[in-house]
Amino acid sequence: MLNHYQRYPGFVYEKARLCRETQTIEISVRSRKGSRPMCSGCDRPGTVYDHLSPRRFEFVPLWGCMVVLLYHMRRVDCRTCGVRVEAVPWGVGKHQLTKAYMLFLAHWARKLSWQETARSFHSTWEKVCQSVEYVVQWGLEHRQLGPITAIGVDEIQYARGHKYLTLVYQIEQQCTRLLWIGRERTTDVLPPMEHRQNADPRTSLGGGLTP
Repeated sequence: MLNHYQRYPGFVYEKARLCRETQTIEISVRSRKGSRPMCSGCDRPGTVYDHLSPRRFEFVPLWGCMVVLLYHMRRVDCRTCGVRVEAVPWGVGKHQLTKAYMLFLAHWARKLSWQETARSFHSTWEKVCQSVEYVVQWGLEHRQLGPITAIGVDEIQYARGHKYLTLVYQIEQQCTRLLWIGRERTTDVLPPMEHRQNADPRTSLGGGLTP
């Protein structure tokens, strides 16, 4: 199943075992013989410097069991960056979750509350939050606005004591999406449209909230 749905060139799934005490499926991963590790600093291949202790990456759960990938990270002797830990295609930085699991949690976080999502898949609120942040960041980096011909403005209460946010949406037949968030609900909150098109929704809120 993993080779069919989540195949990573240069890496091999060795074996899987069920840990009955923790109801966890542990899957060992190794680098393919002859493959060169990629530097996490410049994304260029380098030579193997040494190997680190096994690292655990949480994967999408199966049959109610947590799935964990076990992999001995390699350190790369990079000509540009020096000795750095390799980049792996299933993970991001120091995240304990795989990309596939973060996409999975973020998808369910759209349907359920973050706490309910964490409870349903035996995770934590913090990990669901990390997953949503990863997806939002990826979307902002790859966002293409183009010409916007129709927008809508709405407001939402986010705390007690008449605390409101102003939301600006693109509302066109082929695309409906959140463009910008601002604190309060007055006309002074709304900047010119050209500023909103280039704004990061999180920086509009001082980094406190994400869409």
